[in-house]
Parts: sequence; structure tokens; C-alpha cells
Amino acid sequence: MTTELRRLRNYIDGEFQDAADGRTTEVVNPVTGEAYATAPLSGAADVDAAMAAAEAAFPAWRDVVPAERQKLLLKIADAFEERAEELIATESENTGKPLGLTRTEEIPPMVDQIRFFAGAARMLEGRSAGEYMEGLTSFIRREPIGVCAQVAPWNYPMMMGVWKFAPALAAGNTVVLKPSDTTPASTVLMAEIIGGVLADLGHPKGVFNVVCGDRDTGRRMVEHPVPAMVSITGSVRAGMQVAESASKDIKRVHLELGGKAPVVVFEDTDMAKAVEDISTAGFFNAGQDCTAATRVLVHESIHDEFVAALAKAAAEIKTGAPDDEDVLYGPLNNANQLAQVSGFIDRLPAHAKVETGGQRVGDKGYFYAPTVVSGLKQDDEIIQNEVFGPVITVQSFTDEEQAINYANGVEYALASSVWTKDHARAMRLSKALEFGCVWINTHIPLVAEMPHGGFKKSGYGKDLSAYGFDDYTRVKHVMTSLDG
Repeated sequence: MTTELRRLRNYIDGEFQDAADGRTTEVVNPVTGEAYATAPLSGAADVDAAMAAAEAAFPAWRDVVPAERQKLLLKIADAFEERAEELIATESENTGKPLGLTRTEEIPPMVDQIRFFAGAARMLEGRSAGEYMEGLTSFIRREPIGVCAQVAPWNYPMMMGVWKFAPALAAGNTVVLKPSDTTPASTVLMAEIIGGVLADLGHPKGVFNVVCGDRDTGRRMVEHPVPAMVSITGSVRAGMQVAESASKDIKRVHLELGGKAPVVVFEDTDMAKAVEDISTAGFFNAGQDCTAATRVLVHESIHDEFVAALAKAAAEIKTGAPDDEDVLYGPLNNANQLAQVSGFIDRLPAHAKVETGGQRVGDKGYFYAPTVVSGLKQDDEIIQNEVFGPVITVQSFTDEEQAINYANGVEYALASSVWTKDHARAMRLSKALEFGCVWINTHIPLVAEMPHGGFKKSGYGKDLSAYGFDDYTRVKHVMTSLDG
């Protein structure tokens, strides 16, 4: 007996639709490794339709006063709270994440972030009007950019969807959002919720659209002539391709790409707290987080003791099904990701030592054991490249200068942390570390009011905060003669 697969559909101009040519892809539950749904494999006709709907809706949405845009976002936040259990269940099936952690660690910040951008809609700032040339007054208009093509990743499909649409809508833009082909379910549910709020408030149906599909679908969105801005959270390779494609017609580009966060632990740190916090921040969401605490640098005087404590903590961490108790993380997202993580461990150099873990868990789904690897050198593959799995590497350093060199000695520059009781040292490191975020004696907390984004191959542009909101606006100078 076969179970009928759930049917996910695009959301275009207020209507759920199949792909124009009827093509679909299977969506796999990473807990079981089995398909549970189909989603449209959208082609050019579907992208054209979504872009046309967003373009048609833009003039009216652009002219909606900020107070009304705020009202829409506040109602979306309320609706997300009201339907939280549906979102949690869908996201868990989407990703395999523990139900309890999705309930406590994703829904509350998502709702808070939407409400933050609802407030930001009414707080556009610019230089004051003034006479900078005799007889002439200048002032600044802050305007929405237009249609935004947005691509969300599979590691946080629901939350990253919020990071995309909330600032864009708050600023008066219209949106075409594409989820990853492995995790479309929660995005389709969010479309249902957002579409209902738009309809209730009488706003144009094409303000928010969702198109499911693969890389080719995303490429068509980026290369489409309608969007004025492209925003993607994904791999460095994907970001480079997007930037290249967008350059052909000079689209604005917002990129949040990979990370390889250094975690610099000095000899005076509170070791028990550091081990507990770093192990949680390294293994949360199976390490599938661009800011995960997965590259630990420890002062040589405490290296051996720290490694032993970290390995012990890791061995006690549980991975399992979404409804298992005391589970910190679920499976890796897909079979390719399991192969990638396994490959890094299989290719470890002879001088590396697997302190704990290093293997798949079970024979069903994509579970991987919490893993700690020591004895590594700066130029090792696993140090230089993003694993994106539940693997923490440990290196030893001799002094502050070497710690900084090791920390900065990768192509990524998204997030970092420093662990020390020495305030002056922490301040020196916060200046010297070339990363978009430096945490001190903590790792991974995010708040809506502060920006998230990196440098170097981690991309450019900011998510969250007023800086993220600014990225979805354009600045216009208006000058008028005082002579009439």
C-alpha cells in the first residue's frame, strides 16, 4: 500500500497554482529519508507569472502609508502566533528539527522580528532638509526599491523566509520568494497565512508570492528583467553565481553566504561555561548554521583539558527524531549534506584525531553523531572550508597574535566569538577579528535590533536591524529653488 504524497503548490497573485507545465519534485523527510510531498518544479512561465503579479501590485503597495504597512506586518505576526503549532509541525517535517526547540527557538524570534520591521516601517530616517547652496533647499526621499526576488535556504527555511519578506514588505517592496527545493513546505504555509492577511486588509494580492523549484528556477528569478533587487541566503558558490547574473542588468544584490566562525578561547576563561555554551552553539541545528561555533581555537596551556571536556560534553549530546526527549538536534537536511559531512571526516589528514563521534547514526534518515576533531593545522581542508554539520574542530594557539592570524585566516567572515575575563583583551580582539559579528563570552544569540551579515566571501548586506531595513530602500535627493 502506497501513501499519497501531499501536494504543495506555488502561490502567485493570491492563488495556489501548480507549475504551468505540471512538473514536480519530491520532497523528502530527512528523519526517514522518504518522500512525503511533491512541490512544483517551476519554469519560466511560473517565474514570469509571479514577477508580473509582483510588478502589478507594486505601485499600489508602494503608495500605502507606513502605518498601514505596519498594520499588515503586525497582523501577520499575530497570525503566525495563532497558527504556531501548524508552522512548527510543518517545519519539523520539512527539516527534521526537534519540535520543542522549533517551538521555543524559532517561533518567538520570528514573530518578534516581524514586529520589529512593522515598527521600522514608520521610522525611516534621512538627513534633515536644508539649504546647502544659496537659494536652494535639499531633502532626501527614502523609497522602496521595487520587486524583490528572494531565495531562502534549507537550514532555516521558515525563519530565513521572515528575514527576507519582513523588511522588504515594511519598506514598500513586493516579493517573489523561492524556498529551497528540499524545504518548501513551511514557506507555502506562510504564503497561505500572509495571503489571508493581505486579503483581509484589502491589499493587492500580488504583494507576496512564492515560487517553488530548483537552482534553475532561482536562476530564472535572478536573471528576470522585473526584479530591482535580489536577496539570497546560501552557499558562497550560489552567491557568486547570483552576483554574476545580477550584474548583467545592475540589480541590487543582498548576499548572506557561508561562515567559518572562529571561537577563540583564552586560558583565563570560565572553562565549564565555555564548554557548555560552545558545544550547544556548535551542534545546534546539527551545525547547519552559518554562525555555528564549529572552529575552536584554544590557548595551548588549557588545550588538552579543554578538548577532553568538550569531547565529553559532545558525547552526551543527543540527536534523534523530532518528538524524542532531550534531543538537541535532528538529522542533516538531505542525502547530499550527509555525504558532504561524512566526506570531510573520511578525508581527515593523519595528524587529526577524532575525539568523539565521526559516524552516521542509524540506517534511516540523515542523522550524524556530534563530532569533535583535534590535532588540526591551519591549512587543513576541514579548517578552511565550511562543513555545515555537527562537527567541531579544535586548534591550539600560543599567543594573541597567533590566535588572530588563525581566526582571520579563512575566506569567510560572518561571525566569531572571544572567551576571556580580560576586558582589554576582548576589546582588542573585537577590533582585530574581521567578522561581521564578534560575541564575547557567548556565541550565537541574535536580536532583531542588531545587524547580521558578514564580509569577504560571507557576502554583503545586512539582515535584521535598521541596517537590514535600509538595504530594502533607495535614497533620492530632491532639490528645489526657493525663488519659486
